[in-house]
Amino acid sequence: MHENLDAMLDRVEGADEQARLAARDRWNAVAKPIGSLGALETMVEDIAALIGTPDVEIGKRAVVVLCADNGVVAQGVSQCGSEVTTVVCGSVAKGVSSVCTMAHTAGIDAFAVDMGMATPSDAPGVIDRSIARGTGDISLGPAMTREQALCAIRTGIELVGMLKEKGYKLLATGEMGIGNTTTSSAMASVLLGLPVEAVTGRGAGLSDDGLERKKRAIARAIEVNVPDPDDPIDVLAKLGGFDIAGLAGMFIGGALHRVPIIIDGFISALAAVTAARICPSCTTAMLASHMSAEPAARMLIDELGVEPVIRAGLRLGEGTGAVCLVPLLDAALALYNGTTFDDSGIEAYEVDL
Repeated sequence: MHENLDAMLDRVEGADEQARLAARDRWNAVAKPIGSLGALETMVEDIAALIGTPDVEIGKRAVVVLCADNGVVAQGVSQCGSEVTTVVCGSVAKGVSSVCTMAHTAGIDAFAVDMGMATPSDAPGVIDRSIARGTGDISLGPAMTREQALCAIRTGIELVGMLKEKGYKLLATGEMGIGNTTTSSAMASVLLGLPVEAVTGRGAGLSDDGLERKKRAIARAIEVNVPDPDDPIDVLAKLGGFDIAGLAGMFIGGALHRVPIIIDGFISALAAVTAARICPSCTTAMLASHMSAEPAARMLIDELGVEPVIRAGLRLGEGTGAVCLVPLLDAALALYNGTTFDDSGIEAYEVDL
């Protein structure tokens, strides 16, 4: 039985600023120039403020790949069909997908979650949280009902709680769903108040004709559904996907359960903005990994007020960009817990106020 979403939101607390200051003091005691690790120092401080202690530890971590299908694929907005979602979901569960290969190098566990695929995977290990067998075609009507959107959000929150109970200290977000750059671009257009052309990219590599079909499908979806830009759940239900809704729930769940959640690329950032519109204080749980190559990514990241540390033109998806942040955090934490000025006998740098 799902807890009521409003009740969950009421339990979300803000950041612990005393813990943030304590983490900053620890950084300032480390034998190096003040602030010289830049955004990595800030991220460690952000984690401390979220968990309520400067003793930051991320030894057990996972990437959670939410898989769902989108009815708008029928409009020719993608290079391949929905069957690929099922295949990749199974590959994640088996530990052989792209994100699994990369995650393994950093000691990151990978979980595949069926949020609503058209065809379920029979691979052992897939976590079944399916809301329905794919969404409706947004160019013809709403993607889902409002209750389905709420259910998917609550599911994302509950996934974070479940993984925290298993000892996970850090979660990276991933997704897999053919057609989900179309749903994400549609939502971004409405939430950011921007023309479809400004927020729509080629996704996994559409041709010029495919890109035009994608833009037309998004424009029709917005015209047909008339989503309310002031109601993020309405926008999500009419234009989004079960993967986006679940990811939004994970960001809210991170704030509720005090677990840092890493933003991946465009789709993950769109879900993070959706979560922040629903629950503004949930931004305390968000860590930005990389700047996606999709057109709307920069706009979404700017709205969140976070700063990605990786700029490598990544666009693979599955959570691969989020996974790339973890070794950087490991290296930063090694220094954070390392040699101090007192240990080294070096006179401490003065903090420039």
